[in-house]
Amino acid sequence: MDLTKDELATYLDHTNLKPDATKEQIQKTCEEAKEFNTAAVCVNAYWASFVAERLAETKIKTCVVVGFPLGATTTEAKVAEAESAMKKGADEIDMVINIGELLSGDNEAVEGDIVAVANAVHAKDKLLKVIIETSFLDEEKIVQACQLAESAKADFVKTSTGFSSAGAKIADVRLMRETVGDRLGVKASGGIHSFEEATAMIEAGASRLGVSATTKILA
Repeated sequence: MDLTKDELATYLDHTNLKPDATKEQIQKTCEEAKEFNTAAVCVNAYWASFVAERLAETKIKTCVVVGFPLGATTTEAKVAEAESAMKKGADEIDMVINIGELLSGDNEAVEGDIVAVANAVHAKDKLLKVIIETSFLDEEKIVQACQLAESAKADFVKTSTGFSSAGAKIADVRLMRETVGDRLGVKASGGIHSFEEATAMIEAGASRLGVSATTKILA
């Protein structure tokens, strides 16, 4: 894929989800995003208002993770996290599904979890991405997770938190795109460190990329 640096930047959620990220480091993440004009800055909920303030004069979105990174918090907690983040300026919410319930075969619980967050997010006219954590799933479960996210009215399906055993894989991104067609976005995240890896994910069907190595990728 023949993308310019500026074109590729529009696909990127510049991400800093490190548990030890300092205010200075989050500030730097925002400045880098503004330098390259990325799609969003993705952070933990504590930093939502800090980031939103620094991006206020730009078109760059503030993205906040919910139920992160395990997905095993209650639905009520995820909804409360999402509502709090949006109140503090979040434009996009990336939630982690209940992975254990998906693997247990309780699709109703998984879908209900997503529906509750989707309803809260869409009530504020914001965007919801659903992290399915592909490293734990076989192809059948990846398809199921995508179908449940679509049924629950999510806007995107997303591969990974970046905190599990593996990040995004080309085959998984391709399968996710095949499953949701052009009805949902697909976000690839975790382990994308070069321009070549980034463009390969887009060729496989990703419409957004979660990356912390933005400056390296766009260098």
